[in-house]
Amino acid sequence: MNNLTYLEKLLDGVDVEWKKLTDVFQLKNGYTPSKSKKEFWENGTVPWFRMDDIRENGQVLDGSLQKVSESAIKGGKLFPANSIIIATSATIGEHALVRVPFLANQRFTNLSLKPDYKDTFNSKFIFYYCFILADWCKKNTTMSSFASVDMDGFKKFLFPIPCPDNPEKSLAIQAEIVRILDAFTELTAELTAELNLRKKQYNYYRDKLLSFKYDEVEWKTLEEVAHFANGKGHEKDISEDGKFIVVNSKFISTDGLVAKYSHSQICPLFKDDILLVMSDLPNGKALSKTFLVDEDEKYTLNQRIGRITVKDKSEMLPKFLHYFLDRTPQLLKHNNGVDQTNLRKGQILEVKVPIISLQKQTHIVNILDKFDKLTKSLSEGLPREIELRQKQYEYYRDLLLSFPKSNEGAA
Repeated sequence: MNNLTYLEKLLDGVDVEWKKLTDVFQLKNGYTPSKSKKEFWENGTVPWFRMDDIRENGQVLDGSLQKVSESAIKGGKLFPANSIIIATSATIGEHALVRVPFLANQRFTNLSLKPDYKDTFNSKFIFYYCFILADWCKKNTTMSSFASVDMDGFKKFLFPIPCPDNPEKSLAIQAEIVRILDAFTELTAELTAELNLRKKQYNYYRDKLLSFKYDEVEWKTLEEVAHFANGKGHEKDISEDGKFIVVNSKFISTDGLVAKYSHSQICPLFKDDILLVMSDLPNGKALSKTFLVDEDEKYTLNQRIGRITVKDKSEMLPKFLHYFLDRTPQLLKHNNGVDQTNLRKGQILEVKVPIISLQKQTHIVNILDKFDKLTKSLSEGLPREIELRQKQYEYYRDLLLSFPKSNEGAA
C-alpha cells in the first residue's frame, strides 16, 4: 500500500460531501430503567448496554451482559440495530456498533441513521469514522461535577460522504476502507485471543496450587497475619515527570503498563507490601487484583487501594500471600454484578489464609514464579506484536479516513 497516495487512488478524484452529525443521525440519550421496579429487571429479553459490554466483548456488539424487560422501554421504542453508542461522559469517546435493537445506559449517546441516509452509509464505515469523532470528543469536553462532551459542538461534527452523486461508488469506497481496517483488527484479535488463552492456563495451575482443604491446614484471618492501611488521594499531585509511581487500580490491573506519577510520596510504600484493589465496576477484572512492591522509595499509594503488610515473615512469605490474595473468591463474592463494588476494611481482614510451612510456601512460590516467567516469556513477543499491529492499524485508519475537506468543511 502506497501510504501517501492510496486514499487519493481510492477516491480517484471524486468529491467528498460533509454533513453535520445532526443532519445524518438521530441523537438519543441512553437511560437506566428504575431499579426500584423489579418487573423491569426480571426475565429480561431486551439488550441493555453498558460500558462493561465494550470492555468484555469489544466494539461490535450483538448481545448484552444485562437484559431488561419490554416494560422497561420508554415509549415502547428501542434504539434500532446498526446504531452507534458513544460515551459522552465519564469514559469519553468509547464507542461500539450495536447490530441488534437495544437500549443503553445514560453514559451513552445513541447515533441512528435518519431514513434519508440509510442507503448512503456502510454501518461499519460509520463505526470506524467514529474513532475520529471519539478523538474530537476527548479534546472538546466541558467540566462541571464531571467531564462531559461539548454537545453543541458534537452536533456540528462533520461526517464525510465520499462520491455523494454516485451512491454505488460511494458504498464501494466505504466497503474497501472497511475491508482493510477489518483485516488489521482481525489480526490483532487473533493475537489477543492467544495471549488470553495462555493467561487462563496459568491461572488454572495457580488456582490448583493455592487450593487447600479446610481441615488439612491451619487457617487464620488476614487480620491475624498482616497489618492493613488504605491509600490517599493524589488527584492534585499528578505530574508527568513525577518521581513516584502512583499505584492505582489501573496500574495494578495492567500489571504496571499504565502508570501515573507524582512528585509527592503522600502514602509511601515499602518492599514486600502487598497492594490490593478495593473498588471496581460490576463484574470488573480489577477487584482484588494484587501487586507486590519490589523496592522502597519508588511508589505512593492512591485511595481505594489497600496496603497489606505481613506481620511476621517467619510465618508468612509476602509473595505467597500476594499470590493467595490475588483475585481471591473470598473477596470476589462481594461483587453482585449490578452495583460498583467497594470492599470494606473489615471484609478484607476477615479473609481466611492458610498457615503452611515456609518450606511449602517457598515451593509454591517458586513454581508460580516459574509459571509466571514462562507465561511472560512465551507471551512477551505477543504483547509487542499486538502493540505493533495496533499502531499499524491506527496509522492506516487515520490515513484511510483523512478525507480532503473543502474550505467550508474545514471551518
